[in-house]
Amino acid sequence: MSDDWRLRVELEDERRASELAHRLSKSDLAHDLQTTFRDRVVVSRDGAEVFCYADTREQAEAAGRAISALAAQEGWQIAVELRHWHPVAEEWEDPDEPLPANEAERAAEHAEVMQAERAEAAEQGFADFEVRVRCGSRREAEELARRLDAEGIPSIHRWEFVVVAATDEDAANALGERIRAEAPPGSTVSVEASVSEAVAEAPLATPFSPFAVFGGLGG
Repeated sequence: MSDDWRLRVELEDERRASELAHRLSKSDLAHDLQTTFRDRVVVSRDGAEVFCYADTREQAEAAGRAISALAAQEGWQIAVELRHWHPVAEEWEDPDEPLPANEAERAAEHAEVMQAERAEAAEQGFADFEVRVRCGSRREAEELARRLDAEGIPSIHRWEFVVVAATDEDAANALGERIRAEAPPGSTVSVEASVSEAVAEAPLATPFSPFAVFGGLGG
């Protein structure tokens, strides 16, 4: 199950927010984020606000550092807020609020799984295409991600978003049509090209954007 972290970035106006989302999709952005498929940070925009959804606090904070550096470079005024999804209260809360006691064990198990998946991703490289899905709720997205994983289809789940890797354009289009038919009503599904240079022969040495940007979608 995804461990949701949300970074909310408020800019001066919608134009700058749009520029920020555009820059996050580019591979030339300086950052210190992990760059495997399972570590993707999902980005959406709502007016003058940009939302970044990550699976760990470390990834969310790294995204914040990259965005703050870019804002300083461009002379943008921004306000940044980090929040963690509380699984019991079912709302975004201060990241330093204590979670239920059993969360520690779940987090340790999750970290082991992520470490194994990142090692596997480093060997396999990145897919050239992705299917990006936004569902109507976090629960619907979680259920879709669980169903895809059960069918052996690699995916990541962030908040209301699901991203699925595909080996090529034909496979991505076919997978997109399949997900459109199976996704909950009201879901939006798009097929996006990943960074084509990020091939298996050099997955970590090639520029790759760790951000998956859902254009024009709010938080």
